[in-house]
Amino acid sequence: MKLNDKIYVAGHMGMVGAALVRYLQAAGYQNLILRPSSTLDLRNQAAVQHFFEQQQPDYVFLAAAKVGGILANSNYPATFIYDNLAIQTNVIHAAYQHQVTKLLFLGSSCIYPRLSTQPINENALLSAKLEPSNEAYAIAKIAGIKMCESYRKQYGCNFISAMPTNLYGPNDNYDLQNSHVLPALLRKFHEAKINQLPQVMVWGSGKPQREFLYVDDLADAAIFLMQNYEAAQWINVGTGIDISIGDLALLIKKIVGYNGRIKFDTTKPDGMPRKLLDVSKLNKLGWKYGVSLEAGIKKTYQFMRNELKK
Repeated sequence: MKLNDKIYVAGHMGMVGAALVRYLQAAGYQNLILRPSSTLDLRNQAAVQHFFEQQQPDYVFLAAAKVGGILANSNYPATFIYDNLAIQTNVIHAAYQHQVTKLLFLGSSCIYPRLSTQPINENALLSAKLEPSNEAYAIAKIAGIKMCESYRKQYGCNFISAMPTNLYGPNDNYDLQNSHVLPALLRKFHEAKINQLPQVMVWGSGKPQREFLYVDDLADAAIFLMQNYEAAQWINVGTGIDISIGDLALLIKKIVGYNGRIKFDTTKPDGMPRKLLDVSKLNKLGWKYGVSLEAGIKKTYQFMRNELKK
């Protein structure tokens, strides 16, 4: 990937896409093709075809997706499966038709079975049942992986897939109804501190274990893989370290400076009991994460405060 190559970052307005753009620009890649969803609806096949025909990108980072936490996935499964299938199908097929040099598809660690052996190796895919609360999203992402695999097999396309663990960082979604656990907890503890509330309610038992990766580390890994990874099999991206939701809540409480109580709402779902990725394959290639969880949450909290302006 040369500095003057035409690089299309699909989903550049989102958390992952924005981090990719920051990293690419900092590395000297200035020939970036960026289109917000307001001007290019990736669910529209004709629009995507026209865009690729006009722009002829050399490289594609497919970071565009419909994402959300347990509540959003549970309430809008049709939206999650349709939007993601449409986006992936249109972009991957257009990349093949217009002879893109290389495409990186970003999936999600939720593709793996609910009761996978921990840490989760890449070979666990499709070995058992998925987590019901995000099944529609997971199936869409699995389809994206298999599309890349199939286009490589049938047409010889250099399409690769990376499976990030739970992500957080600048430009995240802090909406309490639709966000993932870490930004939701940040917002909850921040609001509780400002409003001097006596307690913060945390969904579930607090026992599930989760792994978290700062989004700038994912951007670094994605560019590393675009430059150094050619294999057909998808590859995990994470830290290889997890934390319980209860301990995460305590850490966020400390960072925010909240002095009240934490209460766990056990009527709410926990999701997968544990989700820790085996990242040995990526580590052997020479990449490892750089931002610790505490440092990353501090950066994210400052960004959130600036965004919320309070």
